[in-house]
Amino acid sequence: MAKPASRPARRDGNSIFAGVLIGLAVGAALAVGVALWITGNNPFKTAPSPAKPAAPAPAAAPEPAPSFDFYKVLPGDESAALPATTGPAAPPAPRYFLQAGAFHNAEDADNLKAQLALLGVQAAIQTSDVADKGVFHRVRIGPFLAMDEVNRTRSLLTQNNIPATLVREDPTPQETP
Repeated sequence: MAKPASRPARRDGNSIFAGVLIGLAVGAALAVGVALWITGNNPFKTAPSPAKPAAPAPAAAPEPAPSFDFYKVLPGDESAALPATTGPAAPPAPRYFLQAGAFHNAEDADNLKAQLALLGVQAAIQTSDVADKGVFHRVRIGPFLAMDEVNRTRSLLTQNNIPATLVREDPTPQETP
């Protein structure tokens, strides 16, 4: 009769755990060594001892800290602090926009904006509610501060069969106190 096959001896789980711990310790030691080598820090290097102790440098008198007095920092005359006005300020320059379209449907406005983006023109969609007409989605290009920029962009749109209308926007002057 045949002998039953012998089973391999069971390994103890402690040997695997010990191997993992030893591997971690060796890896950490190597990592610290490489880090010290790369940075140039050597904790085992002894600093050379000086042959003669250096004489203490004479203590320089510290500069006194500046003293600020609130009422001395402010100008004595209140009118000197206010800027002189030289008459009425020039009105702010108008801004120009090119309106490429106005649509009831937001998808149509998005399509035109995408078509303009393919031409390299950045456009914005403004949504507004027009009385008795409903909601409109305007596709506008700009703002432009000079008319030569407007004309260059308008000619690009005309070459690509996109009609555009010039819109002038005058900024509202702000009141000064």
